[in-house]
Amino acid sequence: MSTIEEVAKEAGVSVATVSRVLNKSNKVTLKTKIKVEETIKRLKYEPNMLGRNLRRSESRMILALLPSISNPFYTMIIKGIEDIARDNGYNVLLCQTDSEPERELVYINLLKQRLADGLISLDPKIDINVLKGISQDYPIVQSCEYSEELNLPYVTIDNFQAGYQAVKHLISIGKKKIAFINSDNKFIYARLREKGYIKALEEAGLEINKDYIINGENDFESGQKNMQQLLALKNRPDAVFLVSDVLAIGALKAIRDMSLSVPEDIAVVGFDNIDFSTMMNPALTTIAQPMYEIGCESCRLLLNRIHHRNADIEKIIMDFELIIRESTIK
Repeated sequence: MSTIEEVAKEAGVSVATVSRVLNKSNKVTLKTKIKVEETIKRLKYEPNMLGRNLRRSESRMILALLPSISNPFYTMIIKGIEDIARDNGYNVLLCQTDSEPERELVYINLLKQRLADGLISLDPKIDINVLKGISQDYPIVQSCEYSEELNLPYVTIDNFQAGYQAVKHLISIGKKKIAFINSDNKFIYARLREKGYIKALEEAGLEINKDYIINGENDFESGQKNMQQLLALKNRPDAVFLVSDVLAIGALKAIRDMSLSVPEDIAVVGFDNIDFSTMMNPALTTIAQPMYEIGCESCRLLLNRIHHRNADIEKIIMDFELIIRESTIK
């Protein structure tokens, strides 16, 4: 393997000039730059990136904390993060936390040890006090879920309006007994979507039945179990809005197991527009989040914080779209 000294000798320049070309310095003439780059290619020289990054006190690595890599909601967000990171010469380490504080601390210690340059938090259950404790010293961006207590950059959608629009759609097709299957109300997205649900019912003069509002885990099994609970009511609902497509897919199974029809007996609206939402029978009406774009913007915000530590705190609210499919309209 060639060395930087051999490249310099072959190109007839100093080692410092080769280093400037590698670091994309504007202090090198175009003629010299082309000559050095051709020599690097011919000798198949590969610079020691670890050593160079250590000299610069950077790792060119960013962390993406997420609760589970198996949740399809995160797939396109991660793709967006990785695309922007790669375009800017960074690598991404996916950190599955399982929402366990001990695992979170293991990854956060990578920041403290300067083995990563910044962190994007996708985990709604992350310990806010931990983020607060490190946010003064390290670049942090929150993606999707965020905390009102922290003055940190974040990227999200208008969850209140999204919940409101989902329920308004159910009302527009004649549904009057609309249930709501939510995740944990300690999350801001869950609280905001519930407020949108309530506002839509109040505007239409419809009853807010406490038996129709269920909070729990955000997974397939919970969607199935919570839907079974609603179907067991004497006055069962004729529609249900769920805060994720994963929950909604579980609910569809419970409805099908009861030999009920969607949307005739019960209309269903999910949230996120994951790929599986189009594969269901019936296809799922849902609120589409721009997940790839959320990932891109989250990474751009983080890179900006890495390079400009005193930059203004940006809070980006992205658009959403109600996608109407067979689970509400035949």
